[in-house]
Amino acid sequence: MSEHFIITKEHRRFTEFADSVRRGHTIGLCFGPAGVGKTVSARRYAHWDQAHELLTDWGPRSDGDAKIYAALAKARTVLYTPSVLTTPRLLRDELDRAVSRTNICIEQHVEVAGGVPLDRWGSRRTKNYVQLIVVDESERLSATALELLRDRYDHDNIALILIGMPGLEKQFSHYPQFYSRVGFAHQYRPLGNDELLFVLQRHWRALGKTLDPEDFTDAQAIAAIARVTRGNFRLLERLFPQIERVLKINELQTITNDVVEAAASTLVIGTT
Repeated sequence: MSEHFIITKEHRRFTEFADSVRRGHTIGLCFGPAGVGKTVSARRYAHWDQAHELLTDWGPRSDGDAKIYAALAKARTVLYTPSVLTTPRLLRDELDRAVSRTNICIEQHVEVAGGVPLDRWGSRRTKNYVQLIVVDESERLSATALELLRDRYDHDNIALILIGMPGLEKQFSHYPQFYSRVGFAHQYRPLGNDELLFVLQRHWRALGKTLDPEDFTDAQAIAAIARVTRGNFRLLERLFPQIERVLKINELQTITNDVVEAAASTLVIGTT
């Protein structure tokens, strides 16, 4: 996933927001419609696509994991997604485990970079290197879980970002002890016209084609995609495999508005 990542303006805005929360040791709220790219940006920021498997399948590591240690040392961030049935106790235990394992990986990188001999894997208690915890799907959190996160924020000096749907900031305003500690609120928006065009050029190129907005056929296709996706990044990523499929089945060389409409007809498109 990461090698195909497209850096959009919204991702840069999210990165600046996360950096500000991390530097300020505060709490941030990030909200936006489903599919606009919030989770993808958070995973990219935390290098979680690289680190998740390593942190889940825990045990002695190989030399090939050094790049992941370095990525975690750069991000100093843990990404956590509660399940629908996550209890406060499970939240505490899973976060403790994720933070502890991330700290061990970062310490491995710090010691190797500093020329310090390593102890046996996991044989000692590490200090805390994690500076930020990002909680995705945070609408799932109960009042008790929020209180647990607030207590951790107060005592461990780890910044916190909660990601969710629009209205998240209003939902948490009902918890004054938590909400009073919020330093930043960030709205993650759908792709604008210029960004949509930039992303479409990448997709056209991936199919071995060149997008020309001045060409009438291409302009129609762009308009059709904008109408279908409304700038929703996830929907855009789902649409293009179907466009490629329609082209192959019908032995077509050009992406037209008819191709786009045919591809869109195979998708289940909800309202946002």
